[in-house]
Amino acid sequence: MTSKNPNPFSDSSDTSPARQKLVALRNALLKLHKSLLEMERREYQREHGFVSVGELFRLVVDHEQFAWLHNISEFVVRIDEMLAGEELIAEDYTKSSIALARKMFLPTESGDAFQKKYYDAIQRDPAVVLEHAELVRLFSSEPPESEPA
Repeated sequence: MTSKNPNPFSDSSDTSPARQKLVALRNALLKLHKSLLEMERREYQREHGFVSVGELFRLVVDHEQFAWLHNISEFVVRIDEMLAGEELIAEDYTKSSIALARKMFLPTESGDAFQKKYYDAIQRDPAVVLEHAELVRLFSSEPPESEPA
């Protein structure tokens, strides 16, 4: 065995555009989550000192400062469950996932609690800005979902 595949979902027999877009969304969300987690870790360490990997895991699960990141984790888990399933990925599922991400990752000072935290993160961390730009590129490749009449 030479190396472990970093994306266990890339070996599927489903090579549809819908699946490829969903995998791209998953990967962009994972990179963004990692940048946000590192940003929060640095902030926490400024106040409390060094945090080991084990302690970081406990903080991510239990500490209020990291709680807002659970939304991203849960989103990725839902995508992972769909990608791990036996059935082909439906175009509608991919479109609705991208539409949800587009709404969720709209950085704004006047949005919901997650959007406000996300807005603040973009203001504080250049790595988050770069990952957000990648997400926006992904969004721009997919037409916005039309609003119901």
